[in-house]
Formats: sequence, C-alpha cells, structure tokens
Amino acid sequence: MQHEDAIVSFEVSTGLRDLVVGEGQAEAALDHPLDQQTFHIRMANSQGRREAASLLLKKMYGWRGYAVDPGVMHSPNKITLFAETGGETVGTMSLCLDNDEVGLPADENFRDKLDDLRSQHRRLCEPSRLAIDKGVSKRVFAALIHISYIYAHNIHGYTDYVIEVNPRHVMFYKRMLGFRDFGGERECTRVGAPAVLLRLELDYMGEQIRKFGGLMEQHGNERSFYPYFFPTWDEPGITGRLVAGRL
Repeated sequence: MQHEDAIVSFEVSTGLRDLVVGEGQAEAALDHPLDQQTFHIRMANSQGRREAASLLLKKMYGWRGYAVDPGVMHSPNKITLFAETGGETVGTMSLCLDNDEVGLPADENFRDKLDDLRSQHRRLCEPSRLAIDKGVSKRVFAALIHISYIYAHNIHGYTDYVIEVNPRHVMFYKRMLGFRDFGGERECTRVGAPAVLLRLELDYMGEQIRKFGGLMEQHGNERSFYPYFFPTWDEPGITGRLVAGRL
C-alpha cells in the first residue's frame, strides 16, 4: 500500500514480538495497545521532519542516559528516514555515506580500521542515530534498514555497513542482520562508553533479502530479521520514490 509522499506504507498487527531499539540497543517491550497499525516511512527532507526525528532521538536516548546533539541531524552526506503512525513519529535512523570531505562518525574512534577497507576500494556507509519507540513492531526496524540498504547499495553502489555498538548488544546485530566483528573494542569518545566496530557486506544483505524477504511469519526456522524485510519485487517502487524524495 502507498500513502501520499511516503517511501512505503504497510499495515502491521501486534502479533509480532516487539522491540525497542536505541543506539546499539535492543530490548523487549510491551505490545502496542492497538490491534493493527498503518506505518509510513518517509525521508526527513524538511526542517519540521528533522525536528520530529530529533525529538524521538532525545526521548529514547535520554531514557538510556545518552545525550543527543541536534546540530548534527542534518549533513550533506547523510539521509534521515523516519516512521510515523497516527501522525506520531515512532522510528528514525540516519545513514552516513563516506566521502573524501566528511568521512563517517566511526572515524573518530576507528579511523585506522576504516582506512584499511578504503584501501581495498570498499565504499563504506554507517547506519546511526537509530531509535524505535516502545512497543513498535519489528517490521518498522526491518523497513528502515531495508530502505537504507536500497539507498546505499542499489542506488549509490556502496559496499559495506560499519557500525559502532555497545559490547552487550553485539550479538543482536550479529544474529539479526549478520554483522561480523571487525575493529575490536575501543572507548567511544562521543558517549564515554566502550564500543565495538562491526561490519556487514551489503552483497550478503542482498542475498538474505532475496532468500527471506517478505516471508513474515512463514519463515520456518530463520531467526534473523530478514523475513520482515520487504519482498524483492517491492524494491523498484521504493527505489523510485527514494530518488524522487532525495531530489
């Protein structure tokens, strides 16, 4: 289904186990009280939309004791996506694209490791500032990640995700998306806490999407998030709306 200027819209029942996802965090949450919701994923390409995404970040990160700098919400090498339902913003994430002028947030703590990949002509991007409100379906998390993949890999030809996560949440990203250890553990200077650098080759993500995307509850024994990604035949429409939204 499609709604106004949304990149994609979809309905979700509360039968799915829900998650709260913060900066490298995922925790069990209470079910949302509504039996069914319609979610819309949009690009935060206006000041009002960026402010709404920033408010959700402040709420979710503040709950965990993190500070959020609203001044870095908008950057020329970054897109921000957000999910809304019933007029409320319930999920957001940003995707930073590596370039010679700006680089990535992870350069602050892992520049040497990222430069190793750059020397191999890998094109890097970094999902960041991810926040999902309490009780929101895991399909929202999957939708934001899938759309960021389409933007990075299918449209712009980037090859790898790199992320910094708290050590206690490493297994979540490994199990649910297939990230692997890459840079070891270091102190994250931005939050004053330990961080582990993980890497995911986007060719691998594409393989998992083609294999499991759209299966939903009919996923058999697959325990990752990939069954909750969109089926591959939805990607051309999403791609077209992403390009239009970015312009």
